[in-house]
Order: sequence, then structure tokens, then C-alpha cells
Amino acid sequence: MANEVQQFDVVVIGGGPGGYAAALYAAAAGLSVALVERDKVGGTCLHRGCVPAKEFLETAHVRRTVEHAGDFGITTKGVNVDFAVSQARKNEIVDRLFKGLSGLLKGRKVTVFSGSARLDADQTVTVVDGADAGVVARGKNVILAAGSVPRTLPGFDVDGSLVVTSDEFLDLAALPATAAVIGGGAIGCEFASMLCDMGTKVTILEFLPTILTGCDTEVVNVVGRAFKKRGIDVRAGVNVTGHTPKKGSTTVTVESGDNVVVDMVVLSVGRRPCSDGLLGEGTGVVVNERGFVVTDGAQRTASPNVFAVGDIVANSPQLAHVGFAEAIVAVKTILGEPVVPVDYERVPWAIYSNPEVAFCGLTEAAAKEKGYEVVVKKDPFGGNSRAQIIGDTDGVVKVIAEKRTDGTAGQILGVHMAGPWVTEQLGAGYFAVNWEATAEEAAALIQPHPSLSETFGETLLALAGRGLHIG
Repeated sequence: MANEVQQFDVVVIGGGPGGYAAALYAAAAGLSVALVERDKVGGTCLHRGCVPAKEFLETAHVRRTVEHAGDFGITTKGVNVDFAVSQARKNEIVDRLFKGLSGLLKGRKVTVFSGSARLDADQTVTVVDGADAGVVARGKNVILAAGSVPRTLPGFDVDGSLVVTSDEFLDLAALPATAAVIGGGAIGCEFASMLCDMGTKVTILEFLPTILTGCDTEVVNVVGRAFKKRGIDVRAGVNVTGHTPKKGSTTVTVESGDNVVVDMVVLSVGRRPCSDGLLGEGTGVVVNERGFVVTDGAQRTASPNVFAVGDIVANSPQLAHVGFAEAIVAVKTILGEPVVPVDYERVPWAIYSNPEVAFCGLTEAAAKEKGYEVVVKKDPFGGNSRAQIIGDTDGVVKVIAEKRTDGTAGQILGVHMAGPWVTEQLGAGYFAVNWEATAEEAAALIQPHPSLSETFGETLLALAGRGLHIG
């Protein structure tokens, strides 16, 4: 019966990365689990975010590779992009992953309810709409994983054609000839890079003094130079106030600057939590002034048996893989197992622009602000044999370590990379930072030759005191 209260060990609200990871991990431990999702399991990441965006970025990479095929002695005649084909391929990939995830949940006997959910007192969850509207489930524990949605700007009403967010962009049938990307953070730079590589003329409009705020300066400089070389117009420190549509295009008004006429505006100004309507009376859960749920290091909210993971969590960096980690912490806490809280200063970041960016730990500036004396070494990809072989040498590896009293490099504080496939190379740097390795310890790791990862190894050798190719 719809109104009969169903009992579970864990009820999860939200089926994105944090939510489905919590459900799968709890079910693997033998707990009875219900998952409530208003759309499709996989959430924004699978259906409207990470996965679709990276498919388009890979299409852009293939186009870029074919354009330069002549450098390798391969003759091509023209390079055209049928974006509808890429869109169809994206949909096939997403559908396969969705079916696989649905099968995993079914195989672990997770009960999935379809609809939006509200948490009330005593860990009672009510499905308020959708196919399972009226279902009431009570969990000994509840995990909130309601996710986030794109933020918008005053003066830029999203219409799906002239003004889009990532949600609408990823469903386009064709790409615009010109576009303004408002916001120069990770997502904005990914969209700008992809559009440029697909043949769109792109302008980035960023309110803050620089793009990729929070990244190390060396990395930002590498990306900035690469963008400029490819014709991306980056305008940082500007304020946009609105736009004026006219015959299929629109003029973006830039305060105290030149206006920009484009075929499309892509809003990339961050994401807000989906906390509206999530909490009923008497839950005891604390939500901050920005709508994020407040948790402790065990992902527990102010209500002892209610946890939160993913984009809805205050101070979380809104990364899918962080949602996975938070989910494991929450379930282990429920099970009474020892946990290691997620250290948000040390999580790995991956930005899939061209050039790619990957980092973890403190930037040089942040380390100094925290009072560290530091030793820094960096090595460009220009001298890397594999980078020269693949014809992609724009990039740098930079490693920051704490300076010992004798002036040598001690514990590694941060690893920062920009360049070819660095999102696949950060693993060793992540281990070094999170295991608090010294420069000598990390430098002892042997890197294969020829490989892109040799640049990281060379940087470590130099940091430890004697580099092979750099001082």
C-alpha cells in the first residue's frame, strides 16, 4: 500500500554519485536500502554533467587530432563535425551506463522509488510526487544526497536557445558560430575549450580577476596562453549586466567594457544546492544561509541519524568523486566502522579543458598564506619525449613542498599540473600529498619511459635535490 510505512536500515534521498554510491556501499554491507530519485539514477553527473560533457570534449579532441594529422604524415581532406552524431553517441554512452547502474542497484536489492522526497521527523521520508507519490519510508538512518542545479544570473533568463546552462547545452543539436561563456571556472573553461575546438568563436567573461580561481598561478598561466593561442578571448575582471536579443543573436552588456555580440550565451556561474522542499518540520537538520546542509567529518548532520553527501553539503567542492568518498564515510559511520574524514584541501581536481588541468593539495600562494616556508620545483612538458611524440607540449608540472630547517624539501604540500592527459596522471601526486610523503620518498618511485608521467618524476627528483634534466 502506498501509505504503509516501509522500514529500511538506510533511506537515501537522491540518486546521483553520492546517493547511488551510498546505496550500493550500504547494500554491499548487508543493509536494507531504499533510494528515492526524482529523475534517473546517475543524477546530474551521468545525465547532464560530467559524462556528457566529457564525451563532447573527446569529440573535440578527435577533431583536433585529425586537424593535425598532416604532422604525422597522414593526409586528410577537410575536417567537419556533425554534432548530431556526437550527440547520439553521447546518448548511447549515457544510456549504457544508466542501464548498468540500474542493474547494479537491482542486483544488490536496493529498492528504488521514483519521485521527489521530503524528510520529516524520525527519519521518515515521503515521496511527494512522481510515479511513487505517497510512498512513506522510514530509515534507521537517512542519507541526504539531493544534489545541485546550475545557478543563473539576473538579466539572463534561460530560454534554451540564446541563453543556456550546462543542462540545455548538453542537449543541443548544433553548435553556435559564436558564444560567450559567462564564468571562467572549471566548467566554463571546459565548455569554452570544447566550443573552440569544434570551430566556435568563444569569449570568456569572468567577474573575478582571473580564470580558474583557486588553481595555482603557473597552471592558470599555461591555460591562459593556450587559450589565447587558439583564439579564445578571455576577459577577466569584468561584470556583465544583461543581454539584448536581436534576430537570432544577442548583445551581452559588459559594464565599463566592450559589449559582445554572440549567437549563444553559456552560463557557467556555479551550482546551487537542491534543498528547497527537502526538509519538513522537526528534522533537526541544519541548513546554512546558502541552502547547504551542515555536516561534521563523519557526514553526520545535526540530527544524529541523518547524514548528507555530495553537492548539497556545505564546504564540499561539488565533485562527483568527492560524493563517492563522502558516501563511504557516511555508511562506515552508520556501520560503526572507523572512518577517515574527507580532507577537502587534499581532494583531486580534474579539469578537462585543452590543456587539461589536474591538482591536489595547496597552491604555492595558499601554502605561504598558511605560514609554510616552501620549496618549489616545476618542469614544462616541452622537454618530455612522449609529449613531443604525440605533438602536445603545452603544459607544466609544479610541486610544492615544505622547506626544512636545512633548506631542503620535506613533506609535499601540493601537486599541480597542466598539459596532455594530466587528469590521468594525478594519481601518484594524490598519493604523495595524502600520504604526506617527503620529496625523497616520492622521487624514489620509478616512472616508465617514455611517458608523460616522467615530467612528474623529474620534478620530484629536482625537488629532492638532484634532477636529471632540470636543476
